[in-house]
Amino acid sequence: MLAFLLLAAVAAPLQGQDKPRARDLGVPFDGTPGRHNAITDVRGVEVGHTTLISGSGPLVRGKGPVRTGVTAVLPRGKGSSDPVFAAWFSLNGNGEMTGTAWIEESGFLQGPVLITNTHSVGVVRDAAIQWMLGRDSSFQWALPVVAETWDGVLNDLNGFHVQPRHVFAALDGARAGPVLEGAVGGGTGMLCNGFKGGIGTSSRMTAPETGGYTVGVLVQCNYGGRAGLRIAGVPVGEEFTEPTLCVASARTPSQAFLRELPRCAARQGAAGERPLEEMGSIIIVVATDAPLLPHQLARLVKRATLGLGREGSIASNFSGDLFVAFSSANPAAARDTALVSVAMVPNERLDPLFAATVQATEEAVTNALVAAETMTGADDVRAIALPHERLRGILRKYNRLR
Repeated sequence: MLAFLLLAAVAAPLQGQDKPRARDLGVPFDGTPGRHNAITDVRGVEVGHTTLISGSGPLVRGKGPVRTGVTAVLPRGKGSSDPVFAAWFSLNGNGEMTGTAWIEESGFLQGPVLITNTHSVGVVRDAAIQWMLGRDSSFQWALPVVAETWDGVLNDLNGFHVQPRHVFAALDGARAGPVLEGAVGGGTGMLCNGFKGGIGTSSRMTAPETGGYTVGVLVQCNYGGRAGLRIAGVPVGEEFTEPTLCVASARTPSQAFLRELPRCAARQGAAGERPLEEMGSIIIVVATDAPLLPHQLARLVKRATLGLGREGSIASNFSGDLFVAFSSANPAAARDTALVSVAMVPNERLDPLFAATVQATEEAVTNALVAAETMTGADDVRAIALPHERLRGILRKYNRLR
């Protein structure tokens, strides 16, 4: 089996500039993005991916096809083990995000945030501890944050293909600068709003008179049905009637819930989505350099729901919509001393940061859709990417093309 392993190495950020993003297509958004329009615009934040793509044809458990991976977000980069103030939020809890009990209790996040597939959470968590142990001689214990979404349509999910070395590669390869988006890392095999999905990111800067802070968002997008998709306020999903999930051969899928999918060659027939259209999940990571305390981050992270709502999400019963936010300000706030002094933005001045979170979340989801490319996975099931020119035409129809 020929395997293609993409590591987030030095070349990866350069590749991230090759694909058009939503703004390049003329999608209008509110707010002012940072230099890279990515979560890495928050000083110190680094992102790495390991992408696993191998095999084709019938699903054979333990062999493939493989369409999965790991994404790592490091709040202060690889060079620092200094915890950050953090908070988390569950919009709908049909999913997993480890380590959140301690975030809620202590107000701190120590170490990276990792995102993978549903059945690889355990191995990723354990590997993260190994990695942290190897980098810090004073290391004693950790409760890593590992989140998941389900890629069982395109990927041999029960083959357990994510291994510790893949986690190490994502962490060691994490970099600042542009971030690879689409079918990469943990987002490799994901679907989003009925189309091919994956990783997306965006950022916003607040005005100098409101602090000049940066908010960055990264999503692993695997939620939602096509009908409800909104982009820039336009009902984009309603404009599509042809299948966006189909079978690319005469083979009958081995998984019963996929057997009613239409054939790709027909381009008509059944709706061509997951049998439960709103099934799936989204993980959202919010970063900021604004000096916010944990209770303020708990308020900030909830605003990601409003950005998600702009894209048409209903937070379905079948969706694991789990979010975590952290602030890179207040270094050394977790040190064991008699007294620690910290800074905070007054509550009365939080609104620009709330707006930035909403705006960056909306654009991050759209960027995930725009960056994704059509992918054929297990049992020749094919997920169709959102077609760029079609999107531009729809936005033009509604006078929303920038």
